[in-house]
Amino acid sequence: MHNHENAPHLHEQHFNTPVQEYAPEVKQLVLDYTLQLADTSFILGHRLSEWCGHGPVLEQDMALSNIALDLIGETRSLYQYAAELEGKGRAEDDMAYLRDTVEYKNPLLVEQPNGDFGDTILRQFIFDSFHFFFLKELQNSTDHRLAAIAEKSLKESSYHIKWSSEWVIRLGDGTEESRKRIEKAIDNLWPFSGEFFMMTATEKALLEQGVIPDYSQIKQSWDAHVAKVFEEATLAVPQNVWMQSGGKEGRHTEHLGFVLTELQYLQRTYPGLEW
Repeated sequence: MHNHENAPHLHEQHFNTPVQEYAPEVKQLVLDYTLQLADTSFILGHRLSEWCGHGPVLEQDMALSNIALDLIGETRSLYQYAAELEGKGRAEDDMAYLRDTVEYKNPLLVEQPNGDFGDTILRQFIFDSFHFFFLKELQNSTDHRLAAIAEKSLKESSYHIKWSSEWVIRLGDGTEESRKRIEKAIDNLWPFSGEFFMMTATEKALLEQGVIPDYSQIKQSWDAHVAKVFEEATLAVPQNVWMQSGGKEGRHTEHLGFVLTELQYLQRTYPGLEW
């Protein structure tokens, strides 16, 4: 699906560099934020993996699985970096499998159930429309490792946003049934779209440090892209919708607990198991 083997990586050299020197309080902020990014890609990657073998057609089954793999690859880089920042000898598996629900800081959208194909497409479109423009800006982070991860992940994200945008158009401007499905998905999931742009205290502090981009600028790009795709799909962009929040601060819907129970079962039952 993707062939980036020969693509130049401006920040590639930073993947193996030691953790940057930070004041202790700033280092903790970077750690918390890196975990938030990792949790987001991890939970959505797992949700998409649940489609494996269940897609509507083989090509889209494979597309969903490949996007899931891309997100898990990004997750691994972020959890590895988080473990290095923490400096307590933990590894990526510890970060993924040995933390409780309240410690996860992913936005609520990504933990929502797959629902039908329309729900999954709309959830992915909302996320991709944020993730793509976010990664473009994160490449300029003063944190070299986050910039490197962003640059690598952006190449994959550019495919993801194209794929989910095209499917929104196909469903919205398709059959009566497909339109009904995507409109239902918009009704159900739109209230979760705003949390991406609600900056937590951690995010505000890191913005001042130049570590992360200004989300208000990303929101402008997100709005423009969503409006363009919805217009082509003959769909209306919802207005004046009350937005859910709390995931980025550890307050989750009941769905995340079930996801983590399945994800963490082996490691919790047989601690330290290797194969």
